Amino acid sequence: MKKTGKLIAAGCAAFALLQLMRPGIPDSPSPAEVQASPEARRILQKDCYSCHSNQRRLAWFDEVVPAYWLVRQDVLTARRHLNFSTLGSEPAPAQRARLFEAVNMIQLGSMPLAQFTALHPEARVTPAELEALKTYLSPWSTPPGRSASPAPADAEAAPAPVALGAVALEPNWVPFDATFESWKPMSTTDRGDNNTFRFILGNEIAANAARSGSISPWPEGARFAKIAWHQETGSDGLIHPGKFIQVELMVKASQEHKDTEGWAWGRWRGMSLRPYGTDARFVEECTGCHQPVHGNDYVYTLPITMAKANSADTVNNAAAALPATLPYQPLVWSAVTMYVDPKNRTTATLFGNDVAIRAVRASQAAAGGRTAPFVYPMGSVLALVTWAQRDDPHWFGARIPDVPLSAEFVRTSAPGDGPGYRSFAGVGLAEVPSPANDSGARAKFILGLAPVELP
Repeated sequence: MKKTGKLIAAGCAAFALLQLMRPGIPDSPSPAEVQASPEARRILQKDCYSCHSNQRRLAWFDEVVPAYWLVRQDVLTARRHLNFSTLGSEPAPAQRARLFEAVNMIQLGSMPLAQFTALHPEARVTPAELEALKTYLSPWSTPPGRSASPAPADAEAAPAPVALGAVALEPNWVPFDATFESWKPMSTTDRGDNNTFRFILGNEIAANAARSGSISPWPEGARFAKIAWHQETGSDGLIHPGKFIQVELMVKASQEHKDTEGWAWGRWRGMSLRPYGTDARFVEECTGCHQPVHGNDYVYTLPITMAKANSADTVNNAAAALPATLPYQPLVWSAVTMYVDPKNRTTATLFGNDVAIRAVRASQAAAGGRTAPFVYPMGSVLALVTWAQRDDPHWFGARIPDVPLSAEFVRTSAPGDGPGYRSFAGVGLAEVPSPANDSGARAKFILGLAPVELP
């Protein structure tokens, strides 16, 4: 008994001494608090500020070492990723972008952390609170202007195209892949949170995996390129891609990149393709943002494919429902451009066969990446596929293709013969006869769509 008592006393003494080993958690005023409505800020303060602010908010049991050490580490990590006490110093678009990211983390169940709300139930975000944040952010409430959106503050004042083979490495030593423009379309995204469009392309390994449904996980060597443009409202009332913003790459390499979820990440901005990161730690932004979709191997995109998958939110079967009876299968071609019809809430992508794409790339190479008008050579075939839109289940503020509504084809022929035009629409995309004048107008419209700007 005497020995047991001594052990208990020693344990208590050691526990007491441990309580003195507590590095601080800074607690300071908010120098530039996030700009938001009173209701949105109230929700953020209630549910997020314990970790994501300069305010030191610990329950009594959080103060007990060794739990305190873990809590401190979590708080400092959370502040480094997102701090609502300092976010107000960022430009308004940057603040809005971080709020959208926060809402997506909440919507996908990634934040607040389950282990945190288990001990701090008051920090749970209620459905009503989540809806209030979404209403406040209100994507698509501000339509894009008739000229390109202002360039980000860190973008170069004037485009300075660079040879794709000479693009600099990211600070994490991830190289740029100059072949990305030849990869196949996996999907497109209409981003109402920041008025941008995105093409998501995949290399041959990724494209084959999507076609077969072998994407849980994605195979080694799969590569994705996410290319972004500002949106512009045209005189036709449609929203078209405008100025090129950036290209992001994801490369599956499980062994080489164990510390970054098995993927290499990189981002290159502007026509000069300037590396995004200032040091190798920039990759924490990538892995943190993609953490909520770890169940989909950290990939947000739902590839357009007829392959079946375990989860309905892994592939986009609806958008791939193009019948085999069509004269061509455009989903295996390359994409030329896209647009959105905001009135009818549809999205359309223009695809081209090899002859058309070679002509587009040659024209862009001659024009320094710009999209000067040009004439498709004989043998070109263009396919304009129009889909209904649906909300992206992985990103609040984004819309993706849903059920196909029509497929139109234009084939260029010998001079004087005029373009061949065929239209397919309705259930099963049956062929729709069109008067000659309508066919000519639609063919002219399709042939006049400017290709997206690429470096």
